[in-house]
Amino acid sequence: MDKLLDSAAAAVADIPAGASLAVGGFGLCGIPVELITALHAAGVGELRVVSNNCGVADFGLGVLLADHRIARMTSSYVGENKEFARQFSAGELEVELVPQGTLAERLRAGGAGIPAFYTATGLGTQVAEGGVPLRYGPDGAVLVASPPKEVRAFAVGGRRERFVLEHAITCDYALVHAAAGDRHGNLVFSRSARNFNPLCAMAGRVTIAEVEDLVEPGELDPDEVHLPGVFVQRVVHVGRDVDKRIERRTVRARE
Repeated sequence: MDKLLDSAAAAVADIPAGASLAVGGFGLCGIPVELITALHAAGVGELRVVSNNCGVADFGLGVLLADHRIARMTSSYVGENKEFARQFSAGELEVELVPQGTLAERLRAGGAGIPAFYTATGLGTQVAEGGVPLRYGPDGAVLVASPPKEVRAFAVGGRRERFVLEHAITCDYALVHAAAGDRHGNLVFSRSARNFNPLCAMAGRVTIAEVEDLVEPGELDPDEVHLPGVFVQRVVHVGRDVDKRIERRTVRARE
């Protein structure tokens, strides 16, 4: 039951090249920066990453991207990373863009053992009909495009409505950040830093959690636990001094 490891480096040491990763965070909020840094230091490449976005040029997943360690991204928003756009346009990176709510539900479904589900999101667009570029060639031609998805009609409120079939996401590993956790892997997240972290943790076959505050089993009120330890296999204590950056400041300077 004791899932605590000595360091972030030890926690990610067995992640191989080509592994799939679900990585928590939204923008730079709640990202597992210490685990990402350790993975970068380990030199692992050809990673297939599922995350809401890909950090910025010099922080978060952006450091892996800058060194061409990521082969494929499944994301919903990538507008803050110019290197991401450059690699995608140049054919150096494969990208699956997914509506944000659909991405969240695909991760949750994977963790819950639900293989697929129907949603109205994307109906009547290339999301459902196919043709979204996944990979470009060096000349700008589309080499790989998304396939069409199954569309099925259901009776809703006395009328027939159509829905798009979306498949669940599971990954080899998941990297998440929590405000507090115990040795059994029970986690508590801080406010908006919860974001995609619980969903990614559920979707990982081996989930690694970095926690700011490490407490002993029994110290967390069960009613306050956001993610039970059954979804977590490894815990790393990183302390409260982890680097936390603000992606885009929108407040004026103090007078």
